Amino acid sequence: MIHADHYTYRVRWSGEDTGFLGTVAEFPALSWFAETSRDAFTGINQLVAEVLADMELTGETIPGPLSDRAYSGKFLVRIAPELHRNLAIEAAEQQVSLNRLISMRLAS
Repeated sequence: MIHADHYTYRVRWSGEDTGFLGTVAEFPALSWFAETSRDAFTGINQLVAEVLADMELTGETIPGPLSDRAYSGKFLVRIAPELHRNLAIEAAEQQVSLNRLISMRLAS
């Protein structure tokens, strides 16, 4: 059984609702509203635990936590040819590979 604490939670302030909203990336349809950030986190965490228990009882496929997934470090991004050219030129000027240039940009 997957434990609810392994999922990816976020608590953020909602100015529109004047309170805190707890969400979980692996279950985008779930959220929990509370007056404090701690209560929003506790609420969404408990809700996920309940949903996981229900899914297990009904035999539904439970999404794996993002933290448990393996990542290759590779992904494909399509960009405009002109941007590709400009980045290649900048990489050459900096004497680094295009991959290195993009990695540095993404990291900053």
